[in-house]
Amino acid sequence: MNKPLENLRVIELGQLLAGPFAGCMLGYFGAEVIKIEPPGGDPIRNWREVKDGTSLWWRSLGRNKKCISLDLKTVEGRDLVKQLMKTADVVVENFRPGVLEKWGLDPISLQADNPNLIYARISGYGQTGPYSEKAGFASACEAISGFRFVNGYPGQAPVRPNLSIGDTISGLHAVIGILMALRAKDQAVHDEKSGGQVVDVALYESMFNLLEAVIPEYDGAGVVRQPSGTTVTGIVPTNTYKCADDKFVVIGGNGDSIFTRLMKAVGRDDIAEDSKYDSNSKRVEHEAELDQVLAKWCLSHSLHSAMSKLEEYRVPCGPVYSAADMVNDEHFNQRGLFEQVEINGEPLKIPAIMPKLDATPGGTDWPGPPVASHTDEILEGLGLDPVTIASLKSSGVVADSA
Repeated sequence: MNKPLENLRVIELGQLLAGPFAGCMLGYFGAEVIKIEPPGGDPIRNWREVKDGTSLWWRSLGRNKKCISLDLKTVEGRDLVKQLMKTADVVVENFRPGVLEKWGLDPISLQADNPNLIYARISGYGQTGPYSEKAGFASACEAISGFRFVNGYPGQAPVRPNLSIGDTISGLHAVIGILMALRAKDQAVHDEKSGGQVVDVALYESMFNLLEAVIPEYDGAGVVRQPSGTTVTGIVPTNTYKCADDKFVVIGGNGDSIFTRLMKAVGRDDIAEDSKYDSNSKRVEHEAELDQVLAKWCLSHSLHSAMSKLEEYRVPCGPVYSAADMVNDEHFNQRGLFEQVEINGEPLKIPAIMPKLDATPGGTDWPGPPVASHTDEILEGLGLDPVTIASLKSSGVVADSA
């Protein structure tokens, strides 16, 4: 089956996570992604758990990409990038604003030769505004976005998830923006107009997009939503509870009819039938009391026992899974959440990428490859002969494959 983004050429010009995550998604669904790395490769090749000299993370993040390593501090390196850009449909970059302008690799320069180029720019604070030149790591951007403020427990330092979600959420926004820009380009080309445009993605704005009603609640009612631990402000009951076997279950019982079933499941028909609790606004007033009832009940049951009873009453609930739990779960496996690749003759599970498309699904064709492994293929595609390629390698403009 064909993939939906086949015949789309993407130049990935960035490092670490946000830009490469966007490139990973586009490549998974069929785009030809040419990743331009600095000498030595993307630093993420050496982050976290490393096996046989390469991080296991890279095997997933670098899948389906064709890799070439260029020294962009040289005129020759930048000229090669410009040649590649002339052949591209999409560019994804996550340099600090202004860097690519200095190198002549900015949208205005490139769209002069390729007016239909979609140029996705990912940065901490966007391409304009007083913060635009600040260094924009995900941790800092998650903080200023308002996202970190509502995480954790009242009176304590805000908590971060043990994931760089500011980067991945920004990568998702970049993919959404690229797909919308491509749709607009189709219409522009149909109308015989230039279809190129810039997709400006800021990490802090991507996280800002997740804030639900935080802003209107402040502006309309003067309420600053506070951190609430394992609960969600204004929605009761929904919490995480410890079971008798020291495992945790998440229970969402905040719908009126669901709440009634939940109370019957835990043997509290008296609460289920009491009008004092028959709406969410009333339950909010009795949050501590209801949490105590549920916490006591969960502590008297194992996780399996608690979930069996809750599911019998059709109450939404779920275990708190680790990586080991997921890999061994039948549902995860039947839904195809893992794909197996081979690294140096050994199998390795990497996560599939969602969403699922039934007619044109994505897939992993190869895991993250070695540095510069597609150099000759990419340069030959630009019409360079073997002598010229060898000269570029010997001068250090282009890294040779490992």
